[in-house]
Amino acid sequence: MRSVPTRRTVWVGAMSLAQLVSWGSLYYTFSLLMPAMEQDLGLSRVQVSGAFSAALLASGVAGLPMGRWIEQGYGRRVMAGGSLLAGLLLIGHAFISGMIGLYLTWIGLGLAMGAIFYEPVFAITIRRWPTDYRKPIIAMTFLGGLASTAFIPLTAWLLSEMDWRQTCLVLAGLHLLLCLPIHLVMLADEAPGTTRKTAQARPEVADAAGPSLHELTRSAAFMLVSGCVIGLSLLSAALSAHMVPLLSERGLPASWAVAVPASIGALQVLGRLVLFVFEGRFDPRSIDRAIPWLLPASLAILLASGGSVIGALVFATCYGVGNGLITIMKATSIAAYVSRERVAVLSGLQSFPVALARSVGPVLTAVLWSVTSSYGLALIVLTAVGVISALMLHSAQRHALRAD
Repeated sequence: MRSVPTRRTVWVGAMSLAQLVSWGSLYYTFSLLMPAMEQDLGLSRVQVSGAFSAALLASGVAGLPMGRWIEQGYGRRVMAGGSLLAGLLLIGHAFISGMIGLYLTWIGLGLAMGAIFYEPVFAITIRRWPTDYRKPIIAMTFLGGLASTAFIPLTAWLLSEMDWRQTCLVLAGLHLLLCLPIHLVMLADEAPGTTRKTAQARPEVADAAGPSLHELTRSAAFMLVSGCVIGLSLLSAALSAHMVPLLSERGLPASWAVAVPASIGALQVLGRLVLFVFEGRFDPRSIDRAIPWLLPASLAILLASGGSVIGALVFATCYGVGNGLITIMKATSIAAYVSRERVAVLSGLQSFPVALARSVGPVLTAVLWSVTSSYGLALIVLTAVGVISALMLHSAQRHALRAD
């Protein structure tokens, strides 16, 4: 009687470990590698950081084809292929000698991110447990949220013991020797060709099973959910890039201006842990509706509190918990309000505009700062973006194509 939940627990645990390694080695270690790469390759900070921006945009471009392949039952090929690609490119990364090699490598790593980060594994999870996907997804984000906690000190230690090229080889080994076997074994039962044939052949034509992809993408529910996700992604990226100077400008002491942002990662994990414990005890729609309001509320607190340390801590708590829970809301909102059957490809359609919003957010904030030489205007605009995003999700629930 316990075999099925036990198998699911093992599956979720293994896939969560792969998420921790994938996020930790590809996303969180770049800033640690950056100074050594600048010096060794003779490149500027802008030139090196541009490679990471290119990777994020490439991951957004990869989202749609990855989503289509997952929908067709090729999740094993997508995620195992992504781990293999990441490992091989990190090996190649150890031998690059200039900017062209750096950019080509990170664009390739961006494609790998599109195959192995949250969106693909969430779509596969929803396919596996279409009526009970929330708790596995929360569990995966909980462990994935510890990626920075685990890999920033690990990478720093590696860089203290060896050079950045050797460090890349170690990180490559984690993908090839850990993530690749996990994806090969845990996704071995993904059955190809399980999607509706009509939808695959002619997505503009609906069949008896429900609306066509054409109809879904033009539904109010999908457009509103997408608008909410894009707006919150822009807000989150903008704050992440400007957090320390923003807090310093508000009058916070220098030590607190660093400590407050450092606490946000832990608060994200705390929020996910609380949701995991209480999952099933509250109406999911009510929780989804409340989560987006935490981000504009945190900015309003920051605007009202000035340089108060207590106000900054309340801001960090509200923002950190909200930012952690938004990852889960983003992962489940399409399945809850639009379509479970087409969640992979619909999430893929969101991926590029979301990646674009993440790249625009920091630049937009810098432009708004330059207008008045202050972050006040930027905070007001970002608060408005958060409010509009929260209202969009509320409206998406009213226009939902699903009743649950």
